[in-house]
Amino acid sequence: MRIIKKQIIVYNPQKFIEHITKKNYKNIFIVCGHSALNSELVKELKENIATFYLFSEFSPNPKYEEVENGLKIFNENKCDCIIAIGGGSAIDVAKSIKAFAKLDNNKNYLEQQIKENNIFFYAVPTTAGTGSESTHFAVIYYKNKKYSVAHQALLPDFVLLDEDFLKSLPEYQKKSTMLDALCQGIESYWSVNATEESKKFAQKAITIILNNYQEYIKENSKVYLEMLKAANYSGRAINISKTTAAHAMSYKITSLYGLSHGHAVAAVLPHIWKYMMDFLEINSNEEVESIFKDLYNIFNVNNGKEALEKINQLYTDIGLEFEHIVKKEDLDILTESVNAERLKNNPIVLNEKCIKEIYKKLI
Repeated sequence: MRIIKKQIIVYNPQKFIEHITKKNYKNIFIVCGHSALNSELVKELKENIATFYLFSEFSPNPKYEEVENGLKIFNENKCDCIIAIGGGSAIDVAKSIKAFAKLDNNKNYLEQQIKENNIFFYAVPTTAGTGSESTHFAVIYYKNKKYSVAHQALLPDFVLLDEDFLKSLPEYQKKSTMLDALCQGIESYWSVNATEESKKFAQKAITIILNNYQEYIKENSKVYLEMLKAANYSGRAINISKTTAAHAMSYKITSLYGLSHGHAVAAVLPHIWKYMMDFLEINSNEEVESIFKDLYNIFNVNNGKEALEKINQLYTDIGLEFEHIVKKEDLDILTESVNAERLKNNPIVLNEKCIKEIYKKLI
């Protein structure tokens, strides 16, 4: 039986601070993204916490050495609590520090078995995107290679969804993180690992985004909390099902061309969906066809063609470029970069030839 640690999720910053102050932690370690350093929440935490250590020296794609630096501060000061405030990178750094805190510092942490520990973990996402505040895995880079750090103990214990953080979010980041949440919802729904529970979370994420994205990009703050909830649901969905081919094919696009993660995933996903629909016209698969029909209902359309039209309309509405984003000379590099494990989660098998064909559509 799958057991997932129960999280507490609140929407009121004061409840968040009260919970921390009542716990009487001795030394609190705060992992904070640069954009959140001067936020009201961080100011209030500083005013209400006696002893804390603030760490923000990490990259958008966190490096192993940066996690090591944070861990050294954490251990030297005998910290007994971690608070992560930021986007996916900040939360991934905090997760990695928690994962490595009780391991042997004379060995490579990535080669060791992660152990359960009682370090209480708070998370505050500052974007409506990854939903990493409700997942049990993180990504860090070691010698320019991406590694996944995963364990049920890494799921944050207490989460604050604070809509005020979205008010200062740059426009491009707002759009691209929303796209990440949407793609996570779609991929989670069709993942071979999907369960009834994960499908419910995925459906909520997709529905909220489709109903609110237009007001969100108009910066109507009345829908900000809804978008945070959508991202959180998408995180809870992939925490069970994991992502699929679109995510697997997006990472090299980001590293080669500097396109944001959500933008890269969104560029690839419709082409993968179209490939799978075309495949099913020749090779019947009742189970996958049933999943796609469910998705069409969620999108409130009649068929796959209309679903893709709805996605493309969303892309047009948000005004980002989804064509001409890769170079022909990089096709082999891109194709070879795709993680085979992620492809196993896809409902239709993608071989090397069709992966390259999908990348060609982005030239």
